[in-house]
Amino acid sequence: MSLLEMRGITKRFHGVTALSDVNLAVRAGEIHAVVGENGAGKSTLMKVLSGVFAHGEYDGEIRFDGTARQFRGIRDSERAGIIIIHQELALVPLLSIAENIFLGNEPARHGVIDWFAAHAKTQALLRKVGLAESPATLVTDLGVGKQQLVEIAKALSKQVRLLILDE
Repeated sequence: MSLLEMRGITKRFHGVTALSDVNLAVRAGEIHAVVGENGAGKSTLMKVLSGVFAHGEYDGEIRFDGTARQFRGIRDSERAGIIIIHQELALVPLLSIAENIFLGNEPARHGVIDWFAAHAKTQALLRKVGLAESPATLVTDLGVGKQQLVEIAKALSKQVRLLILDE
């Protein structure tokens, strides 16, 4: 059984068809690459899946984990476990790795951010992605490759079930 099924996805921009009747199926544990020339619709398809383009802005059906889904935005798809890392990184350079990973989702106790827990969780996530940096390291002090790994660690912090890397 597929974890993800996209059926008949069609997306138009002001009369220009970017996607026409696209189908995609992914089973748990599989790795897929969607390849094509610039302008072929790869990013558009991933934006449909991740809720950047909300249900109603495209035609077709998305089924995730056997259930029809109508994502109204990125938060909806993230709650389902679908996380997208866009080509343009969404990190704040002057914040630490830990602050970036948990920005907007900080671990707290009694209404106060638990930085000890955030750093401990960040350290575990960094080990998973193969980074030896301290959670306190500023993102601006990292190269682009390491910043991409921080983005992946951030995705893993959200209980990801389907990870999309857009280029």
